[in-house]
Amino acid sequence: MNIAKHSSDSNLQHLPKKRLPFKYELGSMVLASLLGTYCDLYFVGKQFYQYPFRPFPDIFSINIAFTLILLPIMTLMVLRSIAQLSNGGKAGVILLISLLMPILERLTELLGLFTHSEDWKHLYSFFGYGLFLTIVMLFHEWMRKKLD
Repeated sequence: MNIAKHSSDSNLQHLPKKRLPFKYELGSMVLASLLGTYCDLYFVGKQFYQYPFRPFPDIFSINIAFTLILLPIMTLMVLRSIAQLSNGGKAGVILLISLLMPILERLTELLGLFTHSEDWKHLYSFFGYGLFLTIVMLFHEWMRKKLD
């Protein structure tokens, strides 16, 4: 059966494409989770720090709630908050967050959620989070260019 096209068909509006709400951020969140997990496995394995309270302590030596839930959510919040900033603004936010991380680590130590060895220097956290956020941000921007 052959149905001829009517001229009214061209007047139909095209439905907008449905877009993933995390189109650009999802890959960056996964990268953040993977980087965080591998870094935690390395530093916990080298006994630089440990998580006294963590889910499934008999199975995991790291806090998987942090690396699989909290870190990706925090990454999403950072990426969304710096999306409209200039490169200098993004660098400033990353610097600020990197400066705050040793303070937050110290707070979690006081709460008993995190312990460091005597060899650990909180300056490591400053540089580590700075590098971590820079990598994730650069990956995020690369993804945006590739997907657009």
